[in-house]
Amino acid sequence: MGKTRIHVLEDDQEIRNVIEILLKEEGFELQLSSSFSELKMNIQDAMPDLFLLDVMLPDGNGAEICEDLKTDIFTKHIPIIVMSAQNDSEEKATAAFADDYISKPFDIDDILIRINTLLKRSAESKTSKV
Repeated sequence: MGKTRIHVLEDDQEIRNVIEILLKEEGFELQLSSSFSELKMNIQDAMPDLFLLDVMLPDGNGAEICEDLKTDIFTKHIPIIVMSAQNDSEEKATAAFADDYISKPFDIDDILIRINTLLKRSAESKTSKV
């Protein structure tokens, strides 16, 4: 089995760079997108094991994208973490079936803990279905 792939959808270049460095150091394979249209193109090539989605995007809303992914037969099983600096985004993320929510500014260690927790839970649910 290959490396765990995480798709990061974040339009802020600096935040995307920080997340990229952090996750690559932890041994994850990354797909990076700065827009919803870019995400759609990237997942045609390879499906990730987890999505990390920003809410405020140039061509969409991360909570709405989360709901789209969670209601699609091909992506509904993939864990999604929604992140935002907006106060009301946690409620929107929960309503959109996000598996977790991270508020910005975020703690780097907290992101890693949440990612690893969701990946472990996802792996356990896959083995219990076999």
